[in-house]
Amino acid sequence: MLSGIFTPFLLTMGLVSAVAIVWFAHRMDVIDQEGHPLHLGRSALTYLPWLVVEIVKAAWDVSKIIVNPRMPISPTMVRVKTSQKTPVGQVVYANSITLTPGTISVVVEGDEILVHALTREGAEAVVEGDMDRRVTRFEGAS
Repeated sequence: MLSGIFTPFLLTMGLVSAVAIVWFAHRMDVIDQEGHPLHLGRSALTYLPWLVVEIVKAAWDVSKIIVNPRMPISPTMVRVKTSQKTPVGQVVYANSITLTPGTISVVVEGDEILVHALTREGAEAVVEGDMDRRVTRFEGAS
């Protein structure tokens, strides 16, 4: 596909190869629900738009901090309890924190995530738990 050549033969061979790989993987039992959480598809239609809005808002806040000559940052580390029931839910939550500018998930230990935030306000927003509740709803809506 990257070559830009789309002959019927190449497209057919690509399709046959993809189907064969999926069939072999299924027969070998190497595909599991945890690695491919297709059951979360419908929930993503409400969670992902909300996450995009949060990312844009956080990016705007970080941009204002960068432009400010006084650079008003207050780096903070906080431990946040998670309410997710599955490892997939915890990973979605930790990745959502990291995707949001100004916060990074440092480590996930049991039911806690260590989060580094650029500002105290960012840390408070994570501790407040709105994202945690939304990820738990996203995870449980299957």
